Amino acid sequence: MELLEAESDLTCNPDDRGLTPEELHAGVQGQDGLLCTLTDRVDEAFLQENSHLKGVANFAVGYNNIDVAAATARKIPVTNTPGVLTDTTADIAWALMFAIGRRIVEGDTLVRSGNWTGWAPLQLLGQDITGATLGLVGLGRIGKAMVTRARGFNMRVLYWNRTRLTEAEETELGITYASLPGVLAQADFVSIHVALNAETTHLIGAVELAMMKKTAYLINTARGPIIDEKALVATLKSGAIAGAGLDVFEREPALEPGLAELSNVVIPPHLGSATIGTRTKMGNMAARNVLAACRGETPPNVVNPEIYR
Repeated sequence: MELLEAESDLTCNPDDRGLTPEELHAGVQGQDGLLCTLTDRVDEAFLQENSHLKGVANFAVGYNNIDVAAATARKIPVTNTPGVLTDTTADIAWALMFAIGRRIVEGDTLVRSGNWTGWAPLQLLGQDITGATLGLVGLGRIGKAMVTRARGFNMRVLYWNRTRLTEAEETELGITYASLPGVLAQADFVSIHVALNAETTHLIGAVELAMMKKTAYLINTARGPIIDEKALVATLKSGAIAGAGLDVFEREPALEPGLAELSNVVIPPHLGSATIGTRTKMGNMAARNVLAACRGETPPNVVNPEIYR
């Protein structure tokens, strides 16, 4: 905020909440740049009404909330914040694996309820993480950070990605390529790390969930619509998989009916990048991006560089 205030006439949302579409539209009147969050819908209609913008900087690595094609058509650069939240997001995926696999939240709830009567041999038995098979759906920056962590727990790592690595790269990372059905069928923990687009919306639906082992867990720290949440709730209710850890949801902040009542799911409120250090780095990166766009320069992290050709 200090960086923006020093170099611009700043108007900002004073509250720690998402803006309504009307508030967002009103806020950009007379402004050169927009620094928005992933909850702000910067769509065709918005851009048509605000074609005066010199740049749109997203406070996130994903930018599915922005109609990039519409921005490109109007020569408006769109930027994101790649790299800085890689480790933080991988960390929370790992935290979800432990929380659901070792039934930490269920145990915490039991102790807080006052109903815990002491240690018992079969009480809240979970699954081992060390030595388990980790299946990665997507192998970008965050997926590769998951590989690094898996080494410390002696995990077998399978991956599926739109573009397969070379054999040398797979050997160096110590991972094995498999088809998406192959990853789902073999993994004890399936962790999703693909970007959200038309091809990946509902990538994991009823058919894919049925491919997973009954003892397996599904982890999602990417984007909610990658999973068909209605199908997931039905799967969790039936016990067809052991559980899920979700940091993102299909229609945030709304949840699919029945999801919150399930004990075999852990559902934090989209905390993937929520550390002081990471959010500060993201903010500084987004600020530099939007200031560069407003100066007529090519922003450091532009996702539609073709507008400058």
